[in-house]
Amino acid sequence: MNTAHDDTRRSSSGHRWLPALGFAAPITGLVLGLMVKWFALSNRYVTFLYHHDMGPRVPDTRPFSPVTRSRYWMAGLVAAGAVAFLVAGANLILGRLSRRYRAPDWWRIWILCAGPLAIGIPAITMTSNSPTLPVRLASLTAAATLAGLALALLPGRIVAERPLEAAFLGLDGLSLALWLVALPGLEYVPDWIAGGSRLWLLFLVLLPLAGLAGLAILTILRMALRLPRPTAWELSLAALTVTYILLPIVHHVAFTGGHYYISNMDNFFSRDLGIQALTFAATAAVIWATLRARRAVLPR
Repeated sequence: MNTAHDDTRRSSSGHRWLPALGFAAPITGLVLGLMVKWFALSNRYVTFLYHHDMGPRVPDTRPFSPVTRSRYWMAGLVAAGAVAFLVAGANLILGRLSRRYRAPDWWRIWILCAGPLAIGIPAITMTSNSPTLPVRLASLTAAATLAGLALALLPGRIVAERPLEAAFLGLDGLSLALWLVALPGLEYVPDWIAGGSRLWLLFLVLLPLAGLAGLAILTILRMALRLPRPTAWELSLAALTVTYILLPIVHHVAFTGGHYYISNMDNFFSRDLGIQALTFAATAAVIWATLRARRAVLPR
């Protein structure tokens, strides 16, 4: 008796998957293409800085040293950053071309990409060039890519429908990223002090203060433009997206002296789990304080 209704529901679901496929196909091609380039075609000594002189603090830069191992899975975050720019640009353009445009559900795109990437990335990294990656590292690279891909896809709808709010969220994320990038520097404070360096002042004072100033300025601008306040979830995702997928791709493209090598994890994370946990906790506290301040002056 409900055959017609069921057919309609299946047809509607099919229409929602088709636009998602339109995004998933080029995204999958882009990510796998980058993996082929980095792991199969490029000079590994340049892309992953094998045997690169990083000074006395990092004496071992062989292919499977701790610093080099992190470059392999960081490649997944760099690829996700490339996807983020592609998806944001496509949604921004499509959203401006048609008011009826609705960005595909991010999770549908992710599901369509997940299978090919979960198979393709290990296949590429475990069989191409020399040295090939062991299963653990290949799996970690695929996992980092899929985690980064989720962050890259999440903002699609707000970029398409509310680009000004999306831009302000990105700036909020950049302000919070100053905390997420700076506080892991706690790990190096003893070395900096012993060497007479004042980098601790930059990482532990100036960058966090700049982040707070950025959030305050953005709050004032939101008031002037009568923009609604973002949620804790939106601020957290903005911080993670900017810090862990957008900054790595920007570093790869603009700050590698034309060599386009993959950064190691030390530029974005601490190897000390306690310091990394403190970094997340402090940033969460800043988000909480920002929300409380904005609740008093911004509309919902």
